[in-house]
Amino acid sequence: MHPRALVRLLFSPRPPAMSQVSLNEKPDSDRSFKEAKIESQSASSQLKEDAALEVDPDVKLDKHGLPLIPQPSSDPSDPLNFPQWLKIAILLQVSFLVGLGPLNQAVINPAYVPLAAHFHKTTVVASYQTTIAIAFVGVGAFLWVPLANTYGRRPVLLFTALLSAASSLASGKAQTWSQLIGTRVLNGIGTASFFTVGAGVVTDCFFLHERGRAFGIFTVFLTNSAHVAPIPGGFLAQFVSYRWCYYLPGILDLTLFVMMFFCLPETLYMRGSKPVKTDRPILHRMRVWGLRPEGKHLRLVDFWRPFQMVVYPSVLISAFYYAVSFSFSSILPAVTSATLFRLKHHFTTSQTGLALGLGTLIGATLGELLGGIVVDRTMYLNRKSHGGEVVPEVRLQGIWAGAILHPIGLLIWGFAWQYKTHWIASTIAFAVMNFSAQIISTVLYSYAADCYKPQTPEIAQVFNFARQTFGMTLGFWAIPMGTKIGYQFMGLTLALAGLVTFIPVVFLMYKGKSVREKMGAPTFNNSL
Repeated sequence: MHPRALVRLLFSPRPPAMSQVSLNEKPDSDRSFKEAKIESQSASSQLKEDAALEVDPDVKLDKHGLPLIPQPSSDPSDPLNFPQWLKIAILLQVSFLVGLGPLNQAVINPAYVPLAAHFHKTTVVASYQTTIAIAFVGVGAFLWVPLANTYGRRPVLLFTALLSAASSLASGKAQTWSQLIGTRVLNGIGTASFFTVGAGVVTDCFFLHERGRAFGIFTVFLTNSAHVAPIPGGFLAQFVSYRWCYYLPGILDLTLFVMMFFCLPETLYMRGSKPVKTDRPILHRMRVWGLRPEGKHLRLVDFWRPFQMVVYPSVLISAFYYAVSFSFSSILPAVTSATLFRLKHHFTTSQTGLALGLGTLIGATLGELLGGIVVDRTMYLNRKSHGGEVVPEVRLQGIWAGAILHPIGLLIWGFAWQYKTHWIASTIAFAVMNFSAQIISTVLYSYAADCYKPQTPEIAQVFNFARQTFGMTLGFWAIPMGTKIGYQFMGLTLALAGLVTFIPVVFLMYKGKSVREKMGAPTFNNSL
């Protein structure tokens, strides 16, 4: 029964008949008077508990009768009020977009051998053009997030999609090594918005009880695109030209630009703003410019906001563990597989792409099937048992499978390379590592967004900067480290590092709530 109906039932002038048990009546033969009285008291108690969930009749509820978080406004142009099909369409667009970010950097990964031969470099040096792009993804986000929070998500995403397309196509045309590095820098800056502004779009459109699954879809594209990329990349490099490893993402960037231009509405919305008077609120939000929230202006301090979020342990600890687990699981195989498969198994570029892509793709997809559903279900059950109270730390309980499997995958990876086992062992290692990474990513993104929803773009920026900054270093030391100490000891070392960085996450599970309450919430962007 709907809670509002229960309120009317509980406080109606005539008490419900089920709560009346006359002392003069003889109870039925199959039920004693005492049992009837206990049942009546239990029903009345349940009615009061359910009715208490809705003290304010204006509070809007979800399908389970719990208050929606955040509460949507009465404005039809509020993204929280968009029809569900439109929300899903928006989610798919920004998910494909965030997938294009790693795709722009990773399609070339299995083609380091022909790339190195063309520019007369070693394969290790050839990998630097990937790590340079990764590094500037972390830097570029500091530019795009303040602009998106002021002028809107839509114009920033459209402009950066064009910049990404142009720089990727230019990389394919590069004639010198310096030209290639320059275009890769621009590509990293352009794709930076996909990771951070895209995460802001997700929180703009979805309520708390939907956010885990929405971020699960978002992160599976983020994680899996780097895994799909080597498959076409290997075949293009072997049978066409390594240049098409740059042309392909450029063409996809342009394609998604056209799709977003016609299908992606603006989702930036200030809570408490004046409702828009229009018969077509969604069409109104398809404008490319002129939707800046009233009273919102770009200030120099806005570029400093992500650093302000670093002081909050819920953000800093989550970002650090996410950066380590993602880098070891996704970036490490990407920057080492071309060299190792060639040395250990004499693979061609197409074989390297298949072995790398299939293992990582299968693992991350299976991780998403578990991650998003489990964290949303856990949050729902906890809210139901605690009268609707929201405790973000509950989401962290879904991380255990990922945290345990992550070091196991790294051990398999190290021993498989050192002892030249069958190539399938390395592929299995990729699957286990990315299964765990997907669970970890979904849980941590959802948890941090629950803690500080209005600051989600800044949080995503911290996550992105930590991942890109830490991940870009792997290309410089991974192969030399494995060669010097042995890949079995390298795998063991990385597994231990993963376990050590997980310990602070356990601290958040038990003390995160009290720490957040003691520090308070950020004071900026609270109207978003």
